[in-house]
Amino acid sequence: MKDLYPSRIKGMPSILERKDPIIHNSNKGDGPLNAQELDFYEDNGYLFMPNFFSEEEVTILQQELRRNMQDNKDSDEKYVVRESGGDEIRSVFDVHNNDEFFHNLSSHERLVHIAQQLLGSQVYINQSRINFKPGFKGKDFYWHSDFETWHMEDGMPNMRAVSCSIILTDNYSYNGPLLLIPGSHRYYVQCVGETPENHFEQSLKMQNIGVPDHDSINWLLQKGGRIDSATGPAGSVLFFESNTMHGSNSNVSPMPRSNVFFVFNSVENKLVEPFANITPRPEFIANRTNIQPIEPKSWDITKKKVTLHP
Repeated sequence: MKDLYPSRIKGMPSILERKDPIIHNSNKGDGPLNAQELDFYEDNGYLFMPNFFSEEEVTILQQELRRNMQDNKDSDEKYVVRESGGDEIRSVFDVHNNDEFFHNLSSHERLVHIAQQLLGSQVYINQSRINFKPGFKGKDFYWHSDFETWHMEDGMPNMRAVSCSIILTDNYSYNGPLLLIPGSHRYYVQCVGETPENHFEQSLKMQNIGVPDHDSINWLLQKGGRIDSATGPAGSVLFFESNTMHGSNSNVSPMPRSNVFFVFNSVENKLVEPFANITPRPEFIANRTNIQPIEPKSWDITKKKVTLHP
């Protein structure tokens, strides 16, 4: 398969124009998003939806967040990633497979129908995780494009995936919210450096390979004109394009910042061999086996009652 987005190079990196559509073969009649929302996503590479879930639903979501964190407190499973130099949980991966509540949440029709509309096809979960950023201790995530990593280390061929971040704690400007450069999804930033085997063991805690250079970030910022911050109340939802440049600061406040994160990938964009010519990352990071389209569920979160919809 031809590599449309080469990266991890030697020498000076280039900034390439995107070769894939942003919204794939769909319009306002194909899902819940209206024309204004679709246009905003097309232009900016993300869509922030405050109060997507009700206060009653948020109460349950937060209870399940605490329960999952407690369940994994002493876990030595590889899908439980801890902060570098500490025992605090940084992320719990693969929650759509190893946690019934979050499995049902990943299939919620309100989320899945938006992903289907943006990607123009049926979808599956390529990656899921809960991110914990505790007060005073939560470390930063440096600027990066998820697609660059998914392409090089997982073998995602094209930019036909969307990330869905469900905010589980109030996000303020000072507790490490996600930062995004609007319009950056239109450009692919090559990164410098050879990818070592088992790079994920280090990168899930602190990523150094597959991050853009300072000049490229400055160029994207000049094009976009600003940095946006995904701040809002618990229960808000952020959808952002796979190639949108984003990151977050460390949390120096007392308030924790947590979210559950689902990556919806098109069934027409399944993973192939990694373009970095390395061994594929483990299944708990990048789903590549037994891929089945999600069956959207009508789910009353407050009662945990599930109804399947064809």
